[in-house]
Parts: sequence; structure tokens; C-alpha cells
Amino acid sequence: MKKFIYLIAMVLISSAAIGQKADFSGTWKINREKSQLGDQFSMAPNSIVVEQTKKEMSVQRNSSWQGQDYSYTDKFTLDGEECENIGMMDMVKKSTVVWNDDKKSIKITTKIELQDGTDMTIIENLAMDGEHLVMETSASSSYGDMTEVFVFEKE
Repeated sequence: MKKFIYLIAMVLISSAAIGQKADFSGTWKINREKSQLGDQFSMAPNSIVVEQTKKEMSVQRNSSWQGQDYSYTDKFTLDGEECENIGMMDMVKKSTVVWNDDKKSIKITTKIELQDGTDMTIIENLAMDGEHLVMETSASSSYGDMTEVFVFEKE
């Protein structure tokens, strides 16, 4: 009987874990050695702060450019609905977030209308790799294409 109760308990615990979505919350610092950054230019933030609930997620990116520190925060819903955030130079960023089938990773697709009338599309895939948060980022616009992989460690 004890074995049967133990087996039922393990099945219930396993079932609960399977349905859980990944939680990316925390303060994360980039590990530049483990990351795959652009040769001449990188969009890599120095750190990010992620706050996540069941329905929403905010990502604060802390970066430096030409000796200037700056920070901006994007807020997303996790239901696939389009979200709007303001980016650099007051450009409107329209994003959607969808969970991948495994519920362990998400895909953020962002479109930005550039000043020349063309669009930039940025796709970010976030997933946990052990203790690391991995963000695979690709950007495509009339200026060209760029792909980077950012590996973050929790502070």
C-alpha cells in the first residue's frame, strides 16, 4: 500500500511540474564570455531585470552606448496580445509574446517603424539553461540582419 501511495504522489508532483511555465524573474548580468555577440556592434544589455506574473512580464534593460548609461523597460502581456512600448527616439514598438509548446521558453516578436518608413523586426527567444537565462536575439531591417545570443547569470 505504501508503494501505491508513493507512486500516486510522484505522479501528482510530476503532473504539476509539467504544466508549470518558466519564471524568468530576477536581476540578470550578462556573461560576455559565454554570449555570442556581434563583431562590430552589439545590442547586448549589461544587465536586465525581469518581473513576471502569470499574465504579465516587464523587462528592464540596462545598457551603455558611447560612455552613456541608459535604461528602458518594456511591459508585455503573456497572452499573445499585442503590446506597445516606447523605444529610443520615441519610436513605438509593437510586440507579442507567445509561450513555446514546452512552456519553458517564450518568443517575443517586436516590430518598429523606422524613421525612413521601413520596419525593423526583432525576435527574442528566452529560455532557462540550468542557472543561466539565455536570450537568442535576431534583428532584421533595411539596414541588414543581425543575430546574437546573450547568456545572463543571476545576481
